[in-house]
Amino acid sequence: MKCALITGGSRGIGRAICTKMAALGYYVLINYKSNIEEADKTLSLTKQNSGDGELLQFDVSDKKQLQQVLGKWIADNEEKYIEVLVNNAGIRDDSLMAWMADEQWDNVLKTNLDSFFYVTRLVLNSMLARKYGRIINVVSLSGLKGLAGQTNYSAAKAGVIGATKALAQEVGRQGITVNALAPGFIKTDMTRDLDEKELKALIPVKRFGLPEEVAHAVAFLASPEAGYITGQVLSVNGGLYS
Repeated sequence: MKCALITGGSRGIGRAICTKMAALGYYVLINYKSNIEEADKTLSLTKQNSGDGELLQFDVSDKKQLQQVLGKWIADNEEKYIEVLVNNAGIRDDSLMAWMADEQWDNVLKTNLDSFFYVTRLVLNSMLARKYGRIINVVSLSGLKGLAGQTNYSAAKAGVIGATKALAQEVGRQGITVNALAPGFIKTDMTRDLDEKELKALIPVKRFGLPEEVAHAVAFLASPEAGYITGQVLSVNGGLYS
């Protein structure tokens, strides 16, 4: 049974990706850290229209926990295999660098950048064995152009972009593609505290994007037809920056 693992799948962009992948026939592994209520809602949505999946609770930045939960799932489910990995989990903790605490830097780098390494390394071996896989990393406009107040977040997402390009060169001959999606301003909990009226005036399409629009781009990069696209960063930002 082919599976799609989506980290940070309980809400927002992650939830939209989970439901999209379920609609495409994948058994969806929905990772979440602590919000079981929202994770259950996502699972319920994936099971609509004959979809299926399950919840996997672990902190993507905790390599010991990852091994205990995700590593065990891989070992215990030989009849299932992760064909698509979407590294979507992420956090923001904004501050001007002059006042940024060590914890703000460390937590954002661990959750957004370290998690890419820990999760992908665990999943990669089975993809290499099957000579097929799709790895899609959700990065950010911030990682491409930098945003004031987000030196930690911009650094983490830029790091994932660099890692995406490097890994794509390592595994291309094994039929595995590695790409990144860079959303701009998307209507989610993470952008709820932003001034949408002011910011959408800067966006050529004059609106914030929807999680479903990001999910559609994920589905494209996850498809067999996208096999000649790798090491790329696809911006989903309404023309704000390219």
